[in-house]
Amino acid sequence: MIRPDFIFMLTRHDRTVENAADLVETARAAGVRHIGFKDIGLPFAALQTLAGAIRQAGAQTYLEVVSLDRESELRSVQAGIDLGVDYLLGGTHVDDALRLLEGTAIRYYPFPGRISGHPSILEGTEVEIVRSAVDLVSRPGVHGLDLLAYRFAGDVPTLMRRVCAAVADKPVIVAGSLDRAERIRAAASAGAAGFTVGTAVLDGAFPAPPDLSRQIACVQTVLRRF
Repeated sequence: MIRPDFIFMLTRHDRTVENAADLVETARAAGVRHIGFKDIGLPFAALQTLAGAIRQAGAQTYLEVVSLDRESELRSVQAGIDLGVDYLLGGTHVDDALRLLEGTAIRYYPFPGRISGHPSILEGTEVEIVRSAVDLVSRPGVHGLDLLAYRFAGDVPTLMRRVCAAVADKPVIVAGSLDRAERIRAAASAGAAGFTVGTAVLDGAFPAPPDLSRQIACVQTVLRRF
C-alpha cells in the first residue's frame, strides 16, 4: 500500500484562517510538505503572502475552490493561476476551468459528484458519483480528483474504494471532515493518493495535546503505520 500525502489545510470550516501565514513555520518544522488553503476567508493580497510563505517553507501549494457559482469559481481559478499554486483542488465548472488552466503547470483535481452548500456537501448516489469521477478523469487537463467522501451521507469506505478503483490511473485526494484516525486509515486503505485535514488539527480533535505541532504529529503517526 502506498502511503498517502498529508495535505495540511490552513482552514476552518472551509475558510482560510486569519493567521494562516503564521502557522506555516510550525507546519514546516513538523515536516509537512503539502500545505493548502481555500479561496474564501482572506483577501487576495493576504493569499499572495500566504502562498509565498508556503513556497519559502519548501512545501507544495494547494488552493481548494469552494465557490458556489460559476462566476465566483472562475475568479477563484484565476486567483490560483495568479498565485502560481502547484495544485488546484475542487470546483465543478470543469470545462470552463480547463480553458483558463490551459498552458499552466497547475495540476487540477475537480470535485466528482454534485456539490452543494458551504461547507460543501457531496450529493448523489454512489453510482452517480463513480460515473462522474470516470467522466472527469477522461478529460485532458484533469490530473486527479478531490473527493468529498466524508461529506457523503452513504457508505463512505465503499465510495472511496469504488472511486479509487474506477480511476486507478489518476490520483484521488480525499477531502473534508477527516477528523479521526479511523477516517485517515480508511482513506489510505481505499487507495487515496492524499487527504486533507484542516479544522480537526486546528481545533485539537486528534488524541494529542491541542497545540498544532502535536496535532500534526498525531496525524503523521497514523500515516507511519502504512
